[in-house]
Amino acid sequence: MKNHMKKIIAAVLLLLIIVVLPVTIWAEEQKLAEPEQKPVMNQSAPVSASEQKPIEQTQEEDKVTGEIDLSVLSAYIWRGQELSRDSVVVQPAVTASYKGFSLNVWGNFDTRPYSAADAKYAANYTETDYTISYSKKFGILQVTPGYIYYGLGAPYAGGTAPLDSQELFVTLGLNTILQPTLTAYKEIDHYRQWYFLLGVSHTIEFNKIVSLKLAASASYLLSTDETTYAKYDSNSLPTTDKYNNFHDGTASVSLPIAVYKTLSVTPTLSYVFPLCDDARYEMKARGLQGVTNPTDRNSSYLYGGVTLSYNF
Repeated sequence: MKNHMKKIIAAVLLLLIIVVLPVTIWAEEQKLAEPEQKPVMNQSAPVSASEQKPIEQTQEEDKVTGEIDLSVLSAYIWRGQELSRDSVVVQPAVTASYKGFSLNVWGNFDTRPYSAADAKYAANYTETDYTISYSKKFGILQVTPGYIYYGLGAPYAGGTAPLDSQELFVTLGLNTILQPTLTAYKEIDHYRQWYFLLGVSHTIEFNKIVSLKLAASASYLLSTDETTYAKYDSNSLPTTDKYNNFHDGTASVSLPIAVYKTLSVTPTLSYVFPLCDDARYEMKARGLQGVTNPTDRNSSYLYGGVTLSYNF
């Protein structure tokens, strides 16, 4: 019954995105097609807006900005991999930006680490990631290269921690309808692979306080080392081949609510699913569901939560 309800909610989620996105895109296109109205000029102003703009831009560029986030979610799902089960995860993050450069620190705290044998593990901090990036705009195109260090801890106290990971990435984003982005990640440490992620999103502003954000993404994974990232067969067992196929897709709906000019609360619901059979076999193999046969594990995940954000 539980899995059946998840499938119903996921179907409604996907249907909402499929139905609403074309309508909102049409509305945006109609808005863009309207003739531009000339603004009413203030004749008493001695200085034009164009003369003031360079000063405003300089002040903005010289200012350090940032964001502090705290997410409480029902699961930790990363690139189609189930990294928590039957527990709430808490994910704090801090980002500071200056003149195009950004530094982000993100973490994951599992309140009840999973055990197939139903052992009682204490809450554990499992991961700390560090990201450095630089963004530059070229008209409607924004280019963001960067570096990520994944500091991976043990899944539970006394357990064995996986090897840390490092990635280089570059993101290309277009400031157009659907805000498309394409990111290429290259792992350079232990888990040799390329991961390509295409994402789109659209925000509908109901008023100055509440908005609705619809987002979707699709990925492609190219392994360069079968020993660290292998392809899985139909029995969800590793083979001697490298993984080279589409991977996971995500559809999400969120409701950003502006509590104050610098404070917001965002409830979110996400559905993660495999894009092909190869991805399904692998996602089952890496799942945490405590069953003897890996083919009986889940390959899609529905989870949600809320994020509290403070901008400075």
